[in-house]
Amino acid sequence: MAIKPKIRKIVTTIDEVRFEGFKELEEPITTVSVAAVIKNPFAGKYIEDLDELSEVGEWLGEHLSKIAAKHLDGKIETYGKGAIIGLDGELEHGAAILHPKLGKPMRDAIGGGKSIIPSAKKSGPAGTALDVPLHYVDAAFVRTHYNAMEIRLHDAPKCDEIVIALVFSNGGRPHPRIGGLTIAEAKCEDGLR
Repeated sequence: MAIKPKIRKIVTTIDEVRFEGFKELEEPITTVSVAAVIKNPFAGKYIEDLDELSEVGEWLGEHLSKIAAKHLDGKIETYGKGAIIGLDGELEHGAAILHPKLGKPMRDAIGGGKSIIPSAKKSGPAGTALDVPLHYVDAAFVRTHYNAMEIRLHDAPKCDEIVIALVFSNGGRPHPRIGGLTIAEAKCEDGLR
């Protein structure tokens, strides 16, 4: 059963790239991050059972993904997730939110996604930056879609908070040309190729 966390705020960032590397794009690439600043119920103490945070992850996966999907009109080609844990928490608190249950509602909200959802996590004070990795939603080895988006909130996380960020984009990198697997070549059967 999903548990709604105590949320201090939600920050949505929309990055629309129209021109990159001396050349205009045929179509803009829009990347959206939705970050929730939540109270860490386990800040300042060691707790063996982190199931409560996994349930929080399930709720956040659904809620934050729906916000992002609205901004992308349902066209989503890449995704990723990340956590910045305040200094009275531990990395495992972020892992408990991101990994056991967040992925399924995230995929459900965008209508699919066979590949693993890449992730990153770190501890730090307010203003800590985190690069959230991105790759193609149906085949992790589609090289044209390897990318990242930086998440940084000037006032979060406080010591007893966690920032959870989900990132989605309607495209890969601008002007990809280094070779490797493309969407057109991907079989999208096993989430890898």
